[in-house]
Amino acid sequence: MTVDGSIYTHILRHLLTVGGFLLAFFLIARLMSEKKQPGNTLAWLLGIVLVPYVGVPLFLLFGGRKLQRLVARKSRLAPVSSMETEITSPVAKGPVAHALVLDGACQPVGGNAVSLLTGGEQAYAELEHRIRDARHTIHLMTFILGRDDTGRRIVDLLAQRAREGVKVRLLLDAVGCLFSSRGFVKPVRRAGGEVQRFMPVMPLQWRGSANLRNHRKIAVFDHRSAILGGHNLAHEYMGPEPFAGRWRDFGAVIEGPAVELLNEVFLADWCFASRQSIDLLHQSGGPAEIAACGTCDLQVVASGPDVAGDPLYEGIISFIQEAKRRIWIITPYFIPDEVMFRSLLVKARTGHEVKLVVPARSNHPITDRAARYYLRELQAAGVDVLLFQPGMMHSKGMIVDDRVGLLGSANFDMRSLFVNFEIGVFVYSEPEVAAMRAWAEDLFAQSAPMPVEPEHRRLLGNVAEDLSRLFAPML
Repeated sequence: MTVDGSIYTHILRHLLTVGGFLLAFFLIARLMSEKKQPGNTLAWLLGIVLVPYVGVPLFLLFGGRKLQRLVARKSRLAPVSSMETEITSPVAKGPVAHALVLDGACQPVGGNAVSLLTGGEQAYAELEHRIRDARHTIHLMTFILGRDDTGRRIVDLLAQRAREGVKVRLLLDAVGCLFSSRGFVKPVRRAGGEVQRFMPVMPLQWRGSANLRNHRKIAVFDHRSAILGGHNLAHEYMGPEPFAGRWRDFGAVIEGPAVELLNEVFLADWCFASRQSIDLLHQSGGPAEIAACGTCDLQVVASGPDVAGDPLYEGIISFIQEAKRRIWIITPYFIPDEVMFRSLLVKARTGHEVKLVVPARSNHPITDRAARYYLRELQAAGVDVLLFQPGMMHSKGMIVDDRVGLLGSANFDMRSLFVNFEIGVFVYSEPEVAAMRAWAEDLFAQSAPMPVEPEHRRLLGNVAEDLSRLFAPML
């Protein structure tokens, strides 16, 4: 029995070894076929080959980037057929807008009004006002719903509106809202509202991966107004009363034809999570015509695993490379890929004004350490690297040549631009871009130039920085 048992044990170990090698082989083949960024590919490759007992399970959980079946199944992000909008020629907006359309983004639409949200109390007040005034539908998606006073107040308000007959749909990312997507939102369900969890981690399904998170923040009210930006629904981001530790964030209220495009993004994500029919939701209600509310031209760009290409990233790169005078970037986390990094270096070295604002210290120390190399190199090339001083800055935005602006949910890092579900809106009208410029200048006034590190301190931190940069694509 002992001999037979040892033989069986030997055979089992042999089979497990062969199976492990085959699994690693297929995972590496999948990794290479997904056309990840080189740094991302190298990080996963090292993990799979050098520590397979850790790297293989992690890749199965976190390694995916595109969901081809989701790309094929999800509806194209475009206006519904009954919607009458003022379509602005992407050619008239310039070659970048035209390229975005060819890459799958919506065409620019005119007739919109845009109001910027630059404070947490202002953002909360606007959200509560829109929820209270909604007559028919409230569509709300967020990455984080805090189990705090802000989150509880929003849940109670949504439940109240659901009891009053308003159709409430609340879409929560399953990881970002890990502790607030079940019992915490029961009041909304009990009142007749609907709540869905986007891509649950457990149990794992063929449709998803724990790595592919919905980072979009969109709220649409009666198909006529929308709020989007970087604000999550938590105390750090917004609230009815001032809070000393509140983060500085940025967003906008949009009214006009672009709202229906944002609603289409919500409905596509909602139907994926709920498995409801988007055609039935279109038939259940919505305006036959979206009236113009202003003169602003906007281009809505969704990016993520549900989009065949990377239109938001390519739009950012194109605008950087097309810039004639200046480029301003505001972001809480800055980990560029090689193309973005080199493009900014070239622009600075050729005399363009390049300003980059990041927090002096963010809520992710590893990300801060990974960013130091890029910030030092850009500063040496002539980029004005500014560190926001009063606290954590979670704002995301870009302004190029005072003629185009970008706002939305995406950070300027590889996770946002290549992995997450994100939403961005390019702003093409001069008054609105001028308002974004004034917002950026206010941030500049509260920031200080990044100090030059002494050489001896740089040498001591190089190893930690290199390791952080190696694994930054997975953060």
